[in-house]
Amino acid sequence: MVAPYFGLIRVQSAGFLFLVAAAIFTGGGPSARAELVLERLPENQIQQVKVILQKLAPMIKAREAEETLATLRFDELYAPLAEDERAFVREFQKFDPIKAGIQTHWHGIADGKIELKAVQNQTLRKDGKPFVIPTQYVPPKVYKAYILMMDAMQQDLGKRLYIESAYRSSAYQLYLFLSYLQNHDYSVRETAHWNAFPGYSEHGNPKRQALDFINETAISGEQNSEDFATLEEYQWLLQHGPAYGFELSFPKKDPQGIGFEPWHWRYVGKKARKRGLEEHKNVKNPSKTTKLPPEEAPAA
Repeated sequence: MVAPYFGLIRVQSAGFLFLVAAAIFTGGGPSARAELVLERLPENQIQQVKVILQKLAPMIKAREAEETLATLRFDELYAPLAEDERAFVREFQKFDPIKAGIQTHWHGIADGKIELKAVQNQTLRKDGKPFVIPTQYVPPKVYKAYILMMDAMQQDLGKRLYIESAYRSSAYQLYLFLSYLQNHDYSVRETAHWNAFPGYSEHGNPKRQALDFINETAISGEQNSEDFATLEEYQWLLQHGPAYGFELSFPKKDPQGIGFEPWHWRYVGKKARKRGLEEHKNVKNPSKTTKLPPEEAPAA
């Protein structure tokens, strides 16, 4: 079903008779759409993805320079594309992750129209050289909780974690999914284990806002999750993160079908804080800080 669909799109100006024949072959009218192949995309669709990313590149680069990618809108994402390319991208936008064995929650479409704090000038060392993380956007109450948590980690370990990725609009999430396909041999199923579809990402849900952490020497774990899991900063998070309202989103053997992401923590406020404060009393190596989040600390 896939090849005839793209054949129809490419030659839609070639004549009425061919359009009708193609529509019959695909089992529908000119508006019929082929479902995405879950494993490796067919070669014509792989080429389609590459062309789409090339067309989007100037706009993405401009938004990166403006540091406004996190609030990208769907109309801005689709603007550089031809109609057949938009139709193809919409197949990813409306895809149901359950078809790929992923049972993540629906978080809603994130349009970027919320109050966000710009987190700027986060500097770490990457390959031995100073590196400034692009501006990230975080809901204010989540940022307040993050700062309290990092101040405590700094007091305990002399180290802190930085925010590599925070709020993302659903349009930006869709772009990321397309761009990450190449990292997984253009397999929709494999990509879905590591990258959420738009509307299914905690990065776009301020009530369960996800923060991706990276340490001072640029270890994020995204190439090898164990690199981050062995950090003492991660072990500190496991013990003390809940007391500040944070919990690990995707542990090992996650029932949702997502791969282990030790860097990915979501803010759930009172729910995690209540549990964390109880756990904090019983851990073998409690935090040295006496400044636990006060009762009026940010809550979901």
